[in-house]
Amino acid sequence: MKAAVLTAYREPLTIEDRPVPEAPEDGVVLRVMACGVCRSDWHAWAGEHGRVKPGAVGGHEYCGEVVAAGSNATWAVGDVLVAPFLLSCGSCPACRAGQEHTCPTMMYPGLGMDGAFAEYVAVPRDHNLQRLPEWMDPVLAAGLGCRVMTAWHGLTDRAALQPGEWLAVFGTGGVGLAGVLLGRAMGARVLAVDLVAGKLEHALAHGAEAAVNAGDKDAAEQIRRITGGGAHVALEAVGIEPTLNAALGALRPLGRHVQCGMPIGHTARMEIDLNAVFMKNLALYGSKGMPAHRYPQLFSLIESGAVDLSPMIGRQIALSEVSAELAAMDGPTPPGVAVVTDFSR
Repeated sequence: MKAAVLTAYREPLTIEDRPVPEAPEDGVVLRVMACGVCRSDWHAWAGEHGRVKPGAVGGHEYCGEVVAAGSNATWAVGDVLVAPFLLSCGSCPACRAGQEHTCPTMMYPGLGMDGAFAEYVAVPRDHNLQRLPEWMDPVLAAGLGCRVMTAWHGLTDRAALQPGEWLAVFGTGGVGLAGVLLGRAMGARVLAVDLVAGKLEHALAHGAEAAVNAGDKDAAEQIRRITGGGAHVALEAVGIEPTLNAALGALRPLGRHVQCGMPIGHTARMEIDLNAVFMKNLALYGSKGMPAHRYPQLFSLIESGAVDLSPMIGRQIALSEVSAELAAMDGPTPPGVAVVTDFSR
């Protein structure tokens, strides 16, 4: 099979021929139908993800058809499945409590084990996978395993966003744009904040009520004026110090901050405006992934027509084009995310 392999950090991935993996005893092998290119993949490619070493195959936002199943697999050959980027054990106290996304022995295809930047991927612990609804496009489904689920969990289980509240989304890439779309579907008033004018225009066209360019000197004042004193909820979708502190500054007293952008590598530790947290009685929430049992609710929301996630898909690419997408993340990127759909080259 063809696979895009990390041979050196910050160098183009190499397209190699590798053996098709064998099915894990408790899992399946998927023929990959679609795989998103995520900023988490960029962190791995840049050498900032401790579990990812040269020789690895990335790709953690995927869906595909089962072509082989282990003796204790949940699914069977022919099933078409969507996978969360985190695979829980299913039996520890966290998993039994319905908090599978906090499992202490989590496994991450594409981020510590070979992922789906390949024609086939082996997926253990397949009880985490969900059947792809017949009405859902695999290209759209690829993003449900990371960006959408993280934003959905952050806005619902963590921040408990309410209709009529102001939601300020900082960074309108994959998870941020998902936050815009989902926030609007939940009845919130959404304000998008970004440095890229094209992304702000895209957010305004797809659910944001207002937009502020983060580069404006009076950006904070604009946000306070638009929201009548500050947002009720801020979703940070970049994972860097300036946007984190800007998000905290944008909140009104008793506001809730949701950290969806991944702080890792050189951003794992950063200075935050703790005085703002203290003085305004703010709540800070982390949102990494989502319990797998929440998928049916998310599917139902999409099927009902309450939210259209298609604006998230910016372009469909070939496996050989993943390198260019990763390199482009060193700077501003265009609206929408890239999804690998051609695994032949």
